[in-house]
Amino acid sequence: MIRASRFLKKGAGAISRIPAAASAFGHQHQNIGSARLYQTGPDTSEKETIVKLLYNIGSKKEVEQYLRHFSSVESQKFAVIKVGGAVISDDLATLASALTFLNRVGLYPIVVHGAGPQLNKRLEAANIEARYEDGIRITDGPTLAIAREVFASENRKLVEALERLGTRARPITGGVFVADYLDKEKYDRVGKIVRVNREVVESSIRAGCLPILTSLAETPEGQILNVNADIAAGELARVLEPLKIVYLNEKNGLYHGTTGKRIEVIHLDEEYEDLLKEPWVRYGTKLKLKEIKELLDTLPRSSSVAIISAEHLHKELFTHSGAGTLIMRGHRLFSEQDLSKVDSDRLRALLLEQDPAIKSGESTAASYWQELAELKKQGGQYWLYGDEPYQVAAVVTRKPNQSISVLEKFVATHSAVLNNITDNAWKLIARDHPQLVWRVPHTDDNLSWHFERADGSWAVGEDIVFWYGIENWKEISDAVATKRGAGSAAAPAPAAPSGARAYSTMARRLAVRNAAPSTRRSYTTSSSAAGSPLRVGLIGARGYTGRELIRLIDGHPRFELAYVSSRELAGKPVPNYAKAQIDHVNLSAQEVGEIAKAGRENVDVWILALPNGVAAPFVSAIDTATTSLAADQQPVVVDLSADYRFDATGRWAYGLPELRRSELVGPTTGRIANPGCYATGSQLGIAPLLPYLDATRLPSVFGVSGYSGAGTKPSPKNDPAFLSDNLIPYAPVNHIHEREIGHSLTHTTKPEYPFNSANPLRVQFTPHVAPFFQGIGLTLHIPLRLSITAKDVHEIFKEFYHGERLVHVTESAPLVRDNAGKHYAVVGGFAVPPQSDDTGSASLAERRVVLNVTLDNLLKGAATQAIQNMNIAVGIDEYTGIPIQEQPTISLS
Repeated sequence: MIRASRFLKKGAGAISRIPAAASAFGHQHQNIGSARLYQTGPDTSEKETIVKLLYNIGSKKEVEQYLRHFSSVESQKFAVIKVGGAVISDDLATLASALTFLNRVGLYPIVVHGAGPQLNKRLEAANIEARYEDGIRITDGPTLAIAREVFASENRKLVEALERLGTRARPITGGVFVADYLDKEKYDRVGKIVRVNREVVESSIRAGCLPILTSLAETPEGQILNVNADIAAGELARVLEPLKIVYLNEKNGLYHGTTGKRIEVIHLDEEYEDLLKEPWVRYGTKLKLKEIKELLDTLPRSSSVAIISAEHLHKELFTHSGAGTLIMRGHRLFSEQDLSKVDSDRLRALLLEQDPAIKSGESTAASYWQELAELKKQGGQYWLYGDEPYQVAAVVTRKPNQSISVLEKFVATHSAVLNNITDNAWKLIARDHPQLVWRVPHTDDNLSWHFERADGSWAVGEDIVFWYGIENWKEISDAVATKRGAGSAAAPAPAAPSGARAYSTMARRLAVRNAAPSTRRSYTTSSSAAGSPLRVGLIGARGYTGRELIRLIDGHPRFELAYVSSRELAGKPVPNYAKAQIDHVNLSAQEVGEIAKAGRENVDVWILALPNGVAAPFVSAIDTATTSLAADQQPVVVDLSADYRFDATGRWAYGLPELRRSELVGPTTGRIANPGCYATGSQLGIAPLLPYLDATRLPSVFGVSGYSGAGTKPSPKNDPAFLSDNLIPYAPVNHIHEREIGHSLTHTTKPEYPFNSANPLRVQFTPHVAPFFQGIGLTLHIPLRLSITAKDVHEIFKEFYHGERLVHVTESAPLVRDNAGKHYAVVGGFAVPPQSDDTGSASLAERRVVLNVTLDNLLKGAATQAIQNMNIAVGIDEYTGIPIQEQPTISLS
């Protein structure tokens, strides 16, 4: 997290170069020739290059996260951008470059512009007085005539500036907004929008053009009326429901009237009422805030408003830290001193999911409630903090006759972190507790977040004690020494952000310190999941993997089952699916092809959960039926068999996101070969060490699977009685996963690696079946070309899988029983032989690593991975609908 913060600080200095870079790409694109100038989408290689430029302002992971987020909705729902007239007159080149940049990465912002300063200048030249009433321009006939000319001229300037950069843009000076007179006697030809014709905007996007709109409207009879551009942008947003509504201004945000600092983020549900009471919130500022609140109250909670300059637009859209002022609805927070006044069941559920002590079984929620009750009986106090949906919770205690408070628990979901709810909760805590101490393990990944909020820190054993508001060292020592119970004075905040917006309207004493800058300001994974349902056709539902897929789709916020096909179960209700009553059908390949002719109108994603060698007729039928459809109308096909894992045509992507994500992000092939279960775990265990392998020796994998991996067809390998007290080896050579591991890993190598396309990797793999039902345990022996310590190996793996939410890296060896039923894989148990002075074969034997991998063969080895691939392919957040466990369950120390 410290690394990320440094990278962002470095990137902040590079932001001003981005528009110039976009401009350079635009001119290069234009010079290719007129035939290429008017293309309907960005060139793939050019898009990749520009995306890499975005890495200058934020990490690769956050840039890609936002691209996926913005691409997860229909094009017209990305952003409505209101551009003030001053931006066009004073900063046209930067604005055009910024919009070109967005278009080059496949996004279509909808621009609504004003022309106030230009209009005033023209009116003055014509000796026409600019008159206002209640802040609204009185628009008489002569004023409207000049306004029409000015709007058309400014619109043309922006369109021409975009097209000089090779970006197709469509001037739209009318036909979108239908209005009635606001008050004809008072304001004359000023309109109140009553209807928005979205088809005009959508047709522009379908043609590959950025829509550039003026704010002029017409009555149903054709009379042109003047409308404020802010209001026009808001009405357009109400109809389109975009993810972002952006107001461009030259000030780059809203500023606090007392401190003069830019306000980084406003959570309206929590802050709006207090904000309006601030003495500096008057006139135009108050009106703007009211309009934004009224707008966001009518939009999905995933929508937000950004006030930003054109120069910093990219940083605002593609980094967690942002650059201007972000305004969102958020959630209202609570503070209680009585457990009976909160929903203890929901609080217990959050602690079970996020609190290390309770999740591990070291403590229970009930025993903790009892501790709090005992503290209160003894004359002490406790405070409970949280938000309405219980995404964040904190517990602060104070012992009798003490003034220093102790933060005991601070837990949050991933969604709470990304939406800055953790920072708002912290402000409440800081408001109530002028002196606070808390304890965090020194290994915590979020130490920078704690340092930013503390006046000081003190290393105590394996922990770091943080405090603020305390000057007496003895008081700090006493607070640590008299911690209540056996636990830490304060449990770490495992989901604490690495920092958030630097300044908020909810300031307290030392507000800048306690709301210090951070790199976390993002969107919930569920916001990506907002939108129309995505229909899934599942072919092959009888097997164990099919059953797991049904459960996952039932809990998914976007996917729903359209067809579930099984020859044996045809006519029977689909179990474990509560979204709708649906029966199994028996679809032939021909019938699937007939359904597929309508493309995504009928089914967005087909899942083929069939035995090896059976998928081809279904794939062929889908291909034939959809060959004439546009790319965005062709359904995604995910094949769970091995039939297309060795595809050489380039048509199929290999769906192991942690290693091959770049093949799945963006315009995908639409055909995904889901990896095998053994192959998934083996590759996760070998991939980080590819640069260090010994080219003369092969990695060896000893695999043990539960008998669910042997399928539902009766055989000794899935007979519990036969397997009792037994272990069955099978396919000792040439197992299909043995070939798959080497084939796929070779595709991830670089030319300088010991194994590469010229020297393909091979592995030795021996599978076994055990008496347990589900789960896989792998022991890997990996020969290296150099000596290395187990600690070094552990660090290599931690770095390689940093940020991956479905791969955990541990020092201790993972166990199958801990991983069964979980959606992640675990890599750990790193060991190397002791070094000696021996030579020859003994020396070779020492240059190797032994490690363990566990995963659930039905989940991360099959169904969960399929959902992960489907999410990426349809452009929603990768982890949508997948239960996430931030820390793995580990039994061995």
